[in-house]
Amino acid sequence: MSMKPGQGHAIFTAECSHSFHFNCITSNVKHGNQICPVCRAKWKEIPFQSPLTDISQPRSRNGQVHWPQHDAWMTVVRQVPPARLDTNRNISNLFQTVEPSVFDDDEVVDHRPMGSQKNSSTDATNHHSMGAIEVKTWPEISALAKSASHSNFAVLVHLKAPHAVGLLNQSGMPVTGQNSRAPVDLVTVLDVSGSMAGTKLALLKRAMGFVIQNLGPADRLSVIAFSSTARRLFPLRRMSDTGKQEALQAVNSLSSNGGTNIAEALKKSAKIMTDRKWKNPVSSIILLSDGQDTYTINSPSVAAMQTNYRSLLPACMQRNAASSGLHIPVHAFGFGADHDAVSMHSISETSGGTFSFIEAENVIQDAFAQCIGGLLSVVVQELRVEVECVHPVLRLNSIKAGSYNASLASDNKSGNIEVGDLYADEERDFLVMLDIPADRSSNDMMTLVKVKCTYKDPTQSDNSDLVTLDYIDDVKIERPDTIGQLIVSMEVDKQRNRLQSAEAMAEARSAAENGDLAAAVSVLERCRKKLSETVSAKAGDRLCLALDAELKEMQERMANRRVYETSGRAYVLSGLSSHSWQRATARGDSTDSTSLIQAYQTPSMMDMVSRSQTMYLGSPAPRPPLRPLRSFPARQQPR
Repeated sequence: MSMKPGQGHAIFTAECSHSFHFNCITSNVKHGNQICPVCRAKWKEIPFQSPLTDISQPRSRNGQVHWPQHDAWMTVVRQVPPARLDTNRNISNLFQTVEPSVFDDDEVVDHRPMGSQKNSSTDATNHHSMGAIEVKTWPEISALAKSASHSNFAVLVHLKAPHAVGLLNQSGMPVTGQNSRAPVDLVTVLDVSGSMAGTKLALLKRAMGFVIQNLGPADRLSVIAFSSTARRLFPLRRMSDTGKQEALQAVNSLSSNGGTNIAEALKKSAKIMTDRKWKNPVSSIILLSDGQDTYTINSPSVAAMQTNYRSLLPACMQRNAASSGLHIPVHAFGFGADHDAVSMHSISETSGGTFSFIEAENVIQDAFAQCIGGLLSVVVQELRVEVECVHPVLRLNSIKAGSYNASLASDNKSGNIEVGDLYADEERDFLVMLDIPADRSSNDMMTLVKVKCTYKDPTQSDNSDLVTLDYIDDVKIERPDTIGQLIVSMEVDKQRNRLQSAEAMAEARSAAENGDLAAAVSVLERCRKKLSETVSAKAGDRLCLALDAELKEMQERMANRRVYETSGRAYVLSGLSSHSWQRATARGDSTDSTSLIQAYQTPSMMDMVSRSQTMYLGSPAPRPPLRPLRSFPARQQPR
């Protein structure tokens, strides 16, 4: 059978791979025929014409999604009893209902044990059977003459989180039960202002559908929609089958109008997390917006002084707040060319989250997928790394830790890094800088530092006990009377390149913001030249190739003021966010498997992105070919 695809008609592809006009085949099916007219195969899943226009045939004028019949959204619709499908009425009532003064109406968490009930004691040896953090160290050179001194001698401390165990079943689908991973409390904060109308809102709904479908029954979700005001669609609710159905309906009912009040939305998300009665081991907030806050940033009290983007984030959610704070990261996603990248980056940076730049309309779901791929694989919490000088003549000079809080003791003999959460297989690299004096009386071998890690295991039912891991092999170098030519550690060289590239990005951004794009491009060019001359770059190291590709991309996005304003600024800030936290962010084509710029992606992230790119929300049918990448056009704004 041959047929021209589309031409304004919906196409149904059956499980036997034959395709039909949707209206024609539903007419055939409703008379009881469940046999393929072409190959006579009996269908297990049949199409039907739903009477609902708000879900099965949404209005594109309000950003409603025209879901393909084999889409998982339609699977959910088929499972919901008809009495519960008056979505417009239900959601309308939800928006009209007065919100409670206290958000303590969250659904109770699942208290069933997560995994085996092994005692998470301070005995690191026992914890190794569950998978401990892997710690490795490298000195920048292996020997230093006794007569020589060395300031800012680099010691690399490399950490790698345990593997994700049991996260996939035999079909490659996620195992979302309590025995596989730490469950999550997730609040998504979604911009539904007037500028989100049409394709943007439709794609946001599809991306949220993917998130909902990939959450497990122990995970809890709450959704806040905001425009001129913010509204909680539903309290923290477990993503059981019923929870998913109701969440999908609530999201699909959204329409766009009004302004952009990010501050109120974040305040409400903080209230959900603060007021909840119950708590899952992992908590996070996802924020998406395509515009600029038109209520807080532009108010007279703020405009009278230098723009204070920190005012968008409630004080209790700021990492360096005087109080204990919530310590819940906000992962911010700037959508299109008109969002305020500086404010979104500031929100994420201040809360300990990441900032992603969704430039092209067809990558929003992939960007969300990468994020939740990490959130659904947290294996380490409250990680703290302690470094202590062993030899009495040594002192710490500094610790290169990016955005992580690092501090030195008053005597400079020890220091620590507050790392926090790690996703499964996630890696962190920190350069500890030492001052090594000449020491003619020293032995032929000098022990530099020792490393210790303390953290909590969120996969245990009671994760209140700290796990302590002492790195057994202290860092040592030789101190001979004389030395020949030394080889610089490749690992240390690579991390120096990463840090220097991040510093160049920050410097270039500063120049660009000051109006000197030529200087910004020159800074990046000098960094690329210096990078090409390093040992690791000459050896063809992949990280160096990726850094060079990223720096080159930034140069191109600083070609002129228009390009920088519409995409360059957001691209650079997303890159800075990624490197400062050593965590994957979405920007440009970074979620494309063929892209060089895939820094810090973990296997769990890549698996979730692959699922997003090859499946319709969990359905085995492949999604149609993507349209070529294109940025959302910027609205004309006064300069």
